[in-house]
Amino acid sequence: MTTVVVAGGGIGGLATALAVSAHGHRVVVCERGEEFAELGAGIQLAPNGMHALDRLGLAGTVGRIAVPVEELRFMDGVTGDHVVSMPLGEEYRRRFRNAYVVVHRGELYRTLLRACQDSDLIELRASCPVVGYAQGGDGGAPGVRVLTGQGRTLTADALVGADGLHSAVRAKVVGDGAPRSAGITVYRSIVPMERVPQDLRHRSVSWWTGPGRHFVHYPIAGGRYLNLAPSVENRPAETFSGVPVPAADVRAQFAVLCDTARRLLALGTDWKAWVLVDREPVREWTDGRVALLGDAAHPMLHYAAQGACMALEDAVVIGELLNCPPQYFGSRLRQYNASRRERTARVHRLARDSIRLWHARDDDARARNKTLAAMSATDLYDYVAWLHGARDFAASPGAAEGTYTLAGFLGPTGTADTANATDTADTTDPVGPLDSLELPEQHG
Repeated sequence: MTTVVVAGGGIGGLATALAVSAHGHRVVVCERGEEFAELGAGIQLAPNGMHALDRLGLAGTVGRIAVPVEELRFMDGVTGDHVVSMPLGEEYRRRFRNAYVVVHRGELYRTLLRACQDSDLIELRASCPVVGYAQGGDGGAPGVRVLTGQGRTLTADALVGADGLHSAVRAKVVGDGAPRSAGITVYRSIVPMERVPQDLRHRSVSWWTGPGRHFVHYPIAGGRYLNLAPSVENRPAETFSGVPVPAADVRAQFAVLCDTARRLLALGTDWKAWVLVDREPVREWTDGRVALLGDAAHPMLHYAAQGACMALEDAVVIGELLNCPPQYFGSRLRQYNASRRERTARVHRLARDSIRLWHARDDDARARNKTLAAMSATDLYDYVAWLHGARDFAASPGAAEGTYTLAGFLGPTGTADTANATDTADTTDPVGPLDSLELPEQHG
């Protein structure tokens, strides 16, 4: 039986296991932790993420534990003024054919985990970090030898690196060193909803913007908790993750915000802090029958609220492309790479650009508010249509949708580069040539 190893047992890794096993392949998920578990608080799932879950057969289950969002509210966090809202009701759902929801990260994770545990084709191995790989299977046959921290070698027909920001698989495929610090710290706390005053309860995702900082909150866990996530540009000297922080320190960082925003922040306890990091987009994230996925392939800031959605989209595309014999895996993974890099690079750019939107000050903030306040619901829907409305996750955005090309990086393309392919049998894949999947020509 064909075997695919997935490095990393997070949301993207489990989704990949489900997508690949759906086509009859055996999947071994190697997780570095002692158990399969997910830390964190809330996740926003736009219609594209819900559609990916639907193609994994899990949209109904997630829909029952998620909180449908009524609007995305943009607030001036200094003046307290409501600037604009994107309504997410019937018109939005009709246009994008699904709801915008928020869900507790742990609940989404457990849904994926239970589905994997119920599959006879998926094996879950904890305390089994993937530390590297070598090309070629047993006796020099096509495939991959996966090296684990236990000193064992697993032979597989393909390896998917879904092992996150500090991916050991990426270190060999790309080799670009440590992630880049954005100079921003995000703080997170979860508050039981019964502690939240009635006038501060909203079935919405709300942003409170301020100079060099902003604050977002929304209900999770079926509305039982309020997720708080303020962030500030404070240029920390080193990166850290999940570090406890005194509540007074968090409040002090956001004292410039209005009374309502400060009242919400005052509810937070047991605060933890993370330094935000990402990486520059890269053109290639495959090596023969090895491919990267999610944060291992295209880590981005969370300001577009699309990190989990992009990983779910990746998983669906890989699963559908690996619906073939293993001799075609190399070319199919290159096709996955080519078909996903432009969309994920565009989301990456959107996330970085959002810093200027959330963190503007003085005249820039007033000009931003004036521009946003003039936008109708239709204008806002048009702005996010390329992202929220995607149904074909393997299609790059077209020029009519304002495609991002990263000047000086993703330049004019020629024939897809297959010089590093190690599995020559893959080149006859009947899916056809890859040139139709290349990035559009760069202008300017």
